[in-house]
Amino acid sequence: MTTRDSTIMNAFAPLNTHQRFPYSAITQRPQYRWPNGAGLAVYIGFNIEHFAFGEGMGAKLGPACPEPDVLNYAWREYGNRVGAWRCLELFDALGLPAGVLANTALYDHCPELIAAFVARGDELIGHGHTNARQQGTFPEQEERLLLEHCRERMLAESGSAPGGWLSPWISESLVTPDLLAEAGYRYTLNWCHDDQPIRMNTRSGKSLWSLPYPQEVNDIPMIIARQMDGKDFAQLIVDNFDEMLEQSKQQPLVMGIALHPYLIGQPYRLRHLRAALTHLTRARDQVWFTTPGAICDYVDTLDVLKTNEQLIQHI
Repeated sequence: MTTRDSTIMNAFAPLNTHQRFPYSAITQRPQYRWPNGAGLAVYIGFNIEHFAFGEGMGAKLGPACPEPDVLNYAWREYGNRVGAWRCLELFDALGLPAGVLANTALYDHCPELIAAFVARGDELIGHGHTNARQQGTFPEQEERLLLEHCRERMLAESGSAPGGWLSPWISESLVTPDLLAEAGYRYTLNWCHDDQPIRMNTRSGKSLWSLPYPQEVNDIPMIIARQMDGKDFAQLIVDNFDEMLEQSKQQPLVMGIALHPYLIGQPYRLRHLRAALTHLTRARDQVWFTTPGAICDYVDTLDVLKTNEQLIQHI
C-alpha cells in the first residue's frame, strides 16, 4: 500500500472518541424507578455567580463596552442583590429544593446569599471560583488546585464539601473528569448528552457519574443567545416537562432546569417562571423533585446499573 493509499484509508478510520462511556441507546437501558415509584426526577440548577469588576468574561445584556463595563457588570450583579432573593422566595412558596451552583468568590462578596440557601437545606455544587474565567484553559496542576480549593472553601464556610461540579462556562480540559474523581467529586454536570445518569470512566478507576444538565432548558442560551422572551422560556419549561413526564411512564428520566438570577430573577421573567413551576408542582405525586446530589446517591445504590459499570471498565 502506498503512502497516499494509507492516508486515504486513515481518513475513513473510526473517529477519535473520549473513552469516557460507550454508546447506549436510551431505549435499551436497565429498568428502575425513582423514590416512591416516580418516573421523572426534576431538579433546579440555580447558578449564583460573581465576576471581577473591570476584567474577565461574563454574559452581556448589551454590546461590550471598554472596561470597566459598568452596564453588563451591574446587570449581572442584580442577580446577587435582588434576583436570587426573589427566586428563593418562590422556591420556598412552592416547596421546591434547589441544587445551588456557587462560585466560591461569593463567600468574599455576599456570604449571606449562600448561607440563605444552606439554611433551606439546599445542595451546594462546585462551580469554580468565578465565572470570569474558562476552566478548560487551565494547566492540569492549576485545574487540580481549583477543584481542591472549591471543595475546601465550601467545607470550611458551609459545613459540607460539594459532591458535584459544573465547570464555569461548561469548559473542560481533556483530563477534567479524571481530576474531578481524584479530588473527591462524585458527579459532574458538564455533559448534556443524555436524559439518565451515566457512569464515566476515569484514569484512576474512581467512580464519576455524569448527571443530565440542560443546555436547552437553560435561561442563558435561550434568553441571551436565542433572544427568547420570558413567557416563551417558561412555556419551554412546561412543554419539556409535560413531554418527559409522558416518556417517563416507560423508563426513569432526569429533567434539569438551569437558572441564573440576573436573568430569571428580573420581575417580568420571574412572573412567568412562577406560573411554569406551579404547573410542574401540580404533578407532585408523579414526580421526584430533588437535587443532583440526591440523584447521585440513589443511582449509586442500584444493582441494576452495575452492568453499565462493567461495560465502562472494558472500553
